[in-house]
This record gives sequence, structure tokens and C-alpha cells, in this order.
Amino acid sequence: MTFVQLIDCKTSRFDEMNRLMDTWADQTKGKRTATHNIIGKDRSDASHFIEIVEFTSFDEAMRNSNLPETDKIFREMVALCDEMPTFTDLDVVRDEQLYAANIRRFFETVAVQGELPPLNSLLAENYHDHDPANEQDNLGLDAMCREIEMWRRAFDFTFTVEDQIAEGDRVCTRWTWNGTHTGDFLGILSTGRQATITGTTIFRCGEDGKIVEGWWQYDRLGLMGQLGALDALEN
Repeated sequence: MTFVQLIDCKTSRFDEMNRLMDTWADQTKGKRTATHNIIGKDRSDASHFIEIVEFTSFDEAMRNSNLPETDKIFREMVALCDEMPTFTDLDVVRDEQLYAANIRRFFETVAVQGELPPLNSLLAENYHDHDPANEQDNLGLDAMCREIEMWRRAFDFTFTVEDQIAEGDRVCTRWTWNGTHTGDFLGILSTGRQATITGTTIFRCGEDGKIVEGWWQYDRLGLMGQLGALDALEN
């Protein structure tokens, strides 16, 4: 579960603190585990600052805190504050931006060359996939991986995310798929042809950001036509 720490402090020496943070970032390069960092200034109090630091999990945050550089910088930061800073630890229970980012990662990951990377950080074990081109839904992470591997054996392909709209626990993605037919696809032997299809997928995400359900809409008949599978029917 994503973890966020809020650091609330007052200082009249922010420029010095900012340089201190740059020093810490340089000293911990390659070791720090924070994934996102934001510092905001109170519009009604120029000495009041809140830092928001995001981690993939509480354990990763603890790894970050245990770095010797972090302890040293923290003591120096406290010395620059007008009073002792306060800390608030938060488990993220909803983050629509995280949902959209994870879904972009999904489209990128399934299209990588070589062996398919593990998808258990993106898809839930009980993932439920709805694809009208399939006679039955794919139920479970393993079944979805088999579906993805079927496409990967048949095509070298890429996804381009054109648009995303997030609302609640659902993210709608409009995408373009470009592929080269390199292997058997539904009984059609490799043709070497280039093909392009567009589609839309709605994914539902769980509180941990993993995808738990998906609904696909795309023109598989158009794809078959581009592969020449409909030529005999047209003659």
C-alpha cells in the first residue's frame, strides 16, 4: 500500500533548508526510496512549510529513514526550524492519479520485448477480464497472463495511450495498438503484415492500486481484415 509522510515545519531559513534537501538528494542518489516529493508554502504564513513525501509502502519509507544520510540531514533540518517539526504518517486508501499511472505501466509492460515481466504488481490475483472477442471471461491473473502471451507470440506490438479519464476507482483509456504479425494468431500463420487498431479499455482498481477488473472494446474484425483473413470472403 502506498505510504505518504507529511512533514510540517516552520522556518525563516527556507533557502538554507532547500539547499540542505538538495545535498541530501545528491548524497542518497540511487539509495533513497521516495517516489515523489512536494514542498508547499502556507499562503497565510510565509514561514510555514509542509513537505509531502510518497513511498510505495511503509517498509520502503522505513528503509529511507534508516539511511545514515537521512539521519544526519534530519538533525541539520531541525536546527534550521523555528520549532520542532511534526510528522503525520498516512496509508493511501485512494489515489486516482496512481490508478492512471499503474494502467499506463500495464500497457507499457505487456508490450516490452523479450520475456513478459511479472504482472503481480499491476494486476490483482483475482483479476476479472471482459473481452467480447472471447467466448469466456478470463478469470485470475494467470489466465490473463496466458491471454497476453497469446498476443505476444503472434505480434511484435506497442500501445500508445491517447487519452485517460479517471473517476472513482475506474480509469478509461483510449489507446492505439500497432503490431507486426510474426506468429500464429487464431490459426492465421505469420504474414509479416503491419496492423493498427484503436480501442478503449475501462479498468477498475483496488485500494492498493492494482487492477481488479477490465472491459475492452476494439475492432478485432478490422484486425483480421488487415491480416488478410477476410480476403476469401470478399472475393
